[in-house]
Amino acid sequence: MGTRTVRVQDLLGLLHGLYPPELAEEWDNVGLQVGDPAAPVERVLVALDPGLAAVAAASRQGAQLLVTHHPLLFKPLRRLTTDDPVGRVVWQAVRDGVAIVSAHTNLDVAAEGLNRWLAEQLELIAAEPLQATAGQLLKLVVFVPVAHAEAVAEALFAAGAGQIGGYDQCSFRTTGLGTFRPGPGTTPFLGETGRLERVEETRLETIVPQRRLGRVLERLIKAHPYEEVAYDLVPLANVLPDTGLGRIGRLAEALPLAALAERVKVALDCQSVRLVGTPERVVGKVAVCGGSGAGLIQEARRRGADVLVTGDVKYHEARLAEDLELALLDAGHFATERLAVGKLAARLGEEATARGWRLDISIHDGERDPFVVC
Repeated sequence: MGTRTVRVQDLLGLLHGLYPPELAEEWDNVGLQVGDPAAPVERVLVALDPGLAAVAAASRQGAQLLVTHHPLLFKPLRRLTTDDPVGRVVWQAVRDGVAIVSAHTNLDVAAEGLNRWLAEQLELIAAEPLQATAGQLLKLVVFVPVAHAEAVAEALFAAGAGQIGGYDQCSFRTTGLGTFRPGPGTTPFLGETGRLERVEETRLETIVPQRRLGRVLERLIKAHPYEEVAYDLVPLANVLPDTGLGRIGRLAEALPLAALAERVKVALDCQSVRLVGTPERVVGKVAVCGGSGAGLIQEARRRGADVLVTGDVKYHEARLAEDLELALLDAGHFATERLAVGKLAARLGEEATARGWRLDISIHDGERDPFVVC
């Protein structure tokens, strides 16, 4: 495995496994932005933004792949020219043989993603998603001859079904009587053509993430003894465990808002924070959202947060927080997301090692916050 050539599509598949693209917002554009999926990769550079500087750094380091948090392409290009900022990046990436892959809002909401890392950086205890993600789960119900139920269940579990939080191989089984009559041209596993058959069957129920449905159904059909497999798929409104936008947790010890602001500055290595609320107010329950999280102000208050740590807060959003008696700490978009670069590089390195891939993965250390405090 270690001698196999690793290609862009391998890294793309790895990222999609960790941060499924269906978790991304509808307006977002994640995945491969520029490049040849079949191109070989030996070096990877991880950055926050897919700008000219990041592409140039990747080229200098001999990296064939640039992995970024923010996507390069949000809207369809009507032309590709060097007098357009996005066009220049695409032009340079293609010229230098640097593919660009992005993990954006799918990284934000993932269980092992940006907002979890942000909560950990601020030492929040018992942090959980602030706004949970729902609608990504299905219940699979299949009817199997009793003697084959275990083999089919094992095939489903191996394909990724049956995972609920920290538990796997979860299912529910009941036994009943199934009936069917094989028609002309069929080759039934049990019974005879034209004759009603009664079989003791197991009703096997389990849960399947939407992203794994194709593989699960493929394994189901292969493992099931019947020529025609009877199964139901039921969409669920259940939330995905540990998946969602933002995080909310508590401090080990409540402290004044001004003291929390100083902790945030140190933890996120930023020069300043903007504060909404009384500096002397004591806070204990903290919500966080990397990047632009002001849209979660009301949800943070509903969940009982004393303060929301985020970036890009606008005037009227600050007024809304005041009216709701929710304190805000605006550390900026860059500072609340920059930590994702190192964390993502480390995670990719761990997964590459586990697969026996020989990859050199590094971070782009030349990025700076575009805002300067005077």
